[in-house]
Amino acid sequence: MVRAHVDNALMFVDTLAEEMSFDRAIDTYVRVMGIPEPLASTVATRALVALGQDLVAARRRPRDSEPVTGGDEEGRPRLRLNDGDGRQRTVKRA
Repeated sequence: MVRAHVDNALMFVDTLAEEMSFDRAIDTYVRVMGIPEPLASTVATRALVALGQDLVAARRRPRDSEPVTGGDEEGRPRLRLNDGDGRQRTVKRA
């Protein structure tokens, strides 16, 4: 259950990257989903750790290599924290 919430929180962060900061998006996800403590703290912490790992990996990647287009080895989608700069947003609905 924790992993599902973390994955969904990361998608929430990715989707709202242009509208709000990542920490506010995580807090909003936890509040909107009504996740009780201590589960809420666990979800927020693990989501922040995942974002930090993605940031460190991106900084270690050589500048001349092509960016990763798929998800990671755990099946999570690649986060696109700054990919929306200067582009028009398209909304996908399930």
